[in-house]
This record gives sequence, C-alpha cells and structure tokens, in this order.
Amino acid sequence: MAQPLMPHATASWLVDNSSLTFEQIAEFCGLHILEIQAIADDTAATKLTGRDPLRAGELTQEEIDRGQADADYRLRMQKEPDQTTRTRGPRYTPVSKRQDKPDGIAWIIRNHPEVTDGQISKLIGTTRTTIAAIRDRSHWNIANIQPKDPVTLGLCSQRELDAVVAKAAKAAGLDPAAPDGRIEQDREALIEELRSQRETAAREAEAAHAAELAGADGQAASADDIFRS
Repeated sequence: MAQPLMPHATASWLVDNSSLTFEQIAEFCGLHILEIQAIADDTAATKLTGRDPLRAGELTQEEIDRGQADADYRLRMQKEPDQTTRTRGPRYTPVSKRQDKPDGIAWIIRNHPEVTDGQISKLIGTTRTTIAAIRDRSHWNIANIQPKDPVTLGLCSQRELDAVVAKAAKAAGLDPAAPDGRIEQDREALIEELRSQRETAAREAEAAHAAELAGADGQAASADDIFRS
C-alpha cells in the first residue's frame, strides 16, 4: 500500500484534525501504532509540524468522514506521491536525531543479533566502524548508550525494520515470527520515559510560573504597605 510523502507529519495532522482511530492513522501512514501514540501524547522524539494530506491531494474530506464514521474503515490513498530515486550512500538522518543513532544500533544488536552490520548501516544511516565499536563496547560513549527502539526514536519506520529483520532471519534460518516480549516492553518503557519527561517539564514550568506570580504579588503587597504608611 502506498504511503504519504511525509508519513510522520501527515500522522501528526490527522491526530490534531480528525477523530480517526490510531489504528486507521497508523495503517494509512505506514507507521506503528506506538508511533501514533507518541505523537498524540506529544512525546515523539521531535516536535512535528503537521502536513495536510487534503492539500497534498493524498486524501479527500469525504474519505476522512468515512473513516470517522466507521472505525473499521481503511483509508485509501487518492493520489500517490511521486516516486523518488535514492542515490547510493548512507541514509540521511536529521541532525537532531543523530545523537540517538547509537541507542538505536545497540537495540538492534541486542534484540536482533542476526541482522548484519551492513543491514544496520543502511537502515540507521551509519558506518560499520561505529556499529563494530558498539558491538565490542569500544565506542567512546559506550557508558551512556542505552538500547532504544529505532522506530520510536524516529530513525526508521516499523515496516523498514520488519523487512530487515525478516530478511536477516531468513538468511540465518530463523523463525521471523517468533515472539520476543522484550521488544514490546522496550517500546512501552521508552514511551513511558518520554511521557514522564514531558510531565516533569510541565510541572517545572508551572512551578516557575507560580513563583513568578508569587513574586509579583509580594511586590504589589509591599507597594500597598508603603502607601498605607
């Protein structure tokens, strides 16, 4: 199924401007439902600017209305984005997310050891030297590297990760459908961590605002005392 040109930005717009279910948005955008949850909770790795699929011609209002009326309805792409050809070389990763690459690499190495360095390099957009350093724990920042799901970090899509894992499992003669509870636990833990960070930041902002109001009230009270005297 074709995906929007900018899946995460389109998902952000649909979350803010429609009552579609997370499942409907995830399937239309080709993302994992946990990514949609993170966007809705405002705990995604980066703040996204929504992209209107109506203006892009990828959806119609009638199609969105059908989806809002029936939770089982699957949105259909109205106009597929122009196909682009990617030049050879490593995947481009925004500067704001490059610091997350070691965490994503460590997660893949821990949960999917059958994935080769070459596959990780193409999926994450990094060098084999970096991957090797994380594998043998000689990386300069190894003490601060914490395995985190690259999908939740926004380094790749769930479909891309699943395709790489399935290909590696087939080459290694493994069962790609074998369940691994740690993966879902890791994702839930990361989303909970991001949510906790957001709540902490909100509480700190509220406390600072309350302190400012208290200071302003104190100054006003002092001025009143001066005038009374």
